[in-house]
Parts: sequence; C-alpha cells; structure tokens
Amino acid sequence: SCCIIRHIEVGTMESAVKNNSDYIWQDREIRFDSKPQLLQCRRGEQIIDSINSVEDTKGNNGERGSLIVTNLRILWVSHSNSKINLSVGMNTIMSANIKQAKSKLRGHTQALCVLAKFNTRFEFIFTSLVKNSPRLFTTVQSVLRAYETSKLYRDLKLRGSIVKEGELILLPQEQIIAKIGGVWNLSSEQGNLGSFFLTNVRVVWHANLATNFNVSLPYMQIRSLRVRESKFGRALVLETYAKSGGYILGFRVDPQDRISDVYKEIHSLFQIYSVGPIFGVDFTLESEAPNLEQLLVPKVNEDTELIDDQEDSQAIAAYYASSSALEDDTRFDAIQYDPKLGLAVEGLVDGITIEQLW
Repeated sequence: SCCIIRHIEVGTMESAVKNNSDYIWQDREIRFDSKPQLLQCRRGEQIIDSINSVEDTKGNNGERGSLIVTNLRILWVSHSNSKINLSVGMNTIMSANIKQAKSKLRGHTQALCVLAKFNTRFEFIFTSLVKNSPRLFTTVQSVLRAYETSKLYRDLKLRGSIVKEGELILLPQEQIIAKIGGVWNLSSEQGNLGSFFLTNVRVVWHANLATNFNVSLPYMQIRSLRVRESKFGRALVLETYAKSGGYILGFRVDPQDRISDVYKEIHSLFQIYSVGPIFGVDFTLESEAPNLEQLLVPKVNEDTELIDDQEDSQAIAAYYASSSALEDDTRFDAIQYDPKLGLAVEGLVDGITIEQLW
C-alpha cells in the first residue's frame, strides 16, 4: 500500500512514546448496558443535544429514557434504571431513516430507525414521546452528516486530494505548525523523497514529485512514536492502533541530525492533542446542553452489588437487524400523492408540512 510498511528491520530503540490515553472507542463501537463511567464524555467529546422523552422501541418497548447525541456517538439511558443503556458510535452507523413503528407508549407512529454494524448488524428504533417534534430526526441526521464529512480528522487516509501546488489543503479547525522537507518515506527499497506537514490535528507526508502520493495520519490513530535504527539509518516510526489496522510507517529525515528535532516536534503536538482532541464535528448549540449527570437517575445505595463484565446476550439479540430492515423496503411504505405539488412524496414527520420544507 502507498506509504505503509508492515515491517521494518530495527535495531536498538533510541527513544519512544506511547499514547497513554485510552483508545478512542466511543465512535467505533456499540456497547450495551455499560457502566455509568463509560457513559461519561471523554476528552474532546461534547454533548450536542439531549432529548428527555425517547422510547427505545426496538429493545425496550414501553421504556421511557433520555437520548443524548454527542460528536462521537448516540446514547440512550433508561429513566427507570440507568444500567439499561446504549452507546452507538457514529462510525458504526450505516443509515438513519424515518420509518413506521409500533410503540407501547405512542401506538403506531413515526420513529427514527438507525442501522449500524459492529461485528454484526444491529437495528435501533427510537420514538420521540413529544408530539409534533421533529427534533429527534433532525438532530441525529445533521450530526451524522457532520461526522461523515469530517473523516480526515479521525481516519488514516492514503492518496487523498489533500495537497494542492505543494501546499496542504487545511481542514476548518486545522493550523499548520511546521513544514519539514527532506523526509524519505521507507515503504519501498529506494524510498521516496517528500515533505512533512505537522498540524494541530495530524501528520501529513507527500512525495515531492507526485503530491497525490501521500498519507494523512491523525494523532488520534497513533499508538506509538519512536526513533529506531534500521537498514536505512535512524528512522522515525509511527505505529497505529491494532483496531485501526496496526500499520507501521517509517521515515528517514535528511540530514540525520535533524531527526531528533522532528521527533520532539511531533511528540509535543501528539501530547497536546491527547489533552484536547479535535474530532472535527462542527455543530451549533441552540441552547446550552445539560451535563450527562443531570440526565441520569440518581444512584441508590444497595446492600449488595452484582458485578458482571459480560454484556447481556439477550439484550444484544433484541437489536439484531432483520433482513427486511437491511433491505430498507419500509422507505416505500408511506409514499403519498400531494395535490399541491402534483407529485408523489414520502410521508412527513409529525408536525412538519410541505410548506415548511418547500
């Protein structure tokens, strides 16, 4: 693959640093009935919106709870028992659509259907218990769009259109900290001469003779950074997390005595990012979002505590997506003829009219 080496012959490690913060799983995984501390926002995670009366129609029909949308995931927490909860990472979501559902609390109504994939496929159906409110649909869909259009902040990218006329095309919240020439990528025997762009979000390398031969590596994907001896001389080695591919990228810096300064620069930016990650999901709050503690039911002290780190298989099974859900045939169920437009249109969310949309 472009710019990536799976193995590099190494000698004695001269310096190394590992990312001490936890792997950022919040947007990459689906978790059921998590411990309360795992529902708290990690560094860089922010609550965008919270909706107080939402039913988990698929897995806990008849159960009222709070739905919290952050820049990394969707959380649902039961009002009656906060141990009953969901955490659905934005990166796992395949689609979010409106469909008809049968709710114990609202009867037949329109609901938000979220199809997601994490090892297997899941279907989540959320019903707003507030009449004539499209907020559940609009918030989730707009945040999901913002997440999907900002992947360069979070994912390793090869051969992207990220450099134009020798200059890095900056992301909205990105700033170039340093540009370093004389950097050889060691993915081939002869190497490729190029340059580094070091920003507050990522490390970018591109070949001088072909700018489309490049790699963009966000700091959030870096597991370790080190300088090691190799058959090419001293090499700067960046390794990604196993869950994001376990890639190893090797670079040589000319002249060789500059490699320690380059290492220190990346190390410093890497540490700063770990304290305050930038995930790139832009949003505007219409009102101040409450803290997660305000949305959780206060803990009641009990005489005994049952500790079970295993997820409830029955709880998980309730969310398995059926074949009909995966085929998404339901999107045709509510097609209606609108005489004002003279067109067939999809059924509208409660409280929304054609005039508001047109």
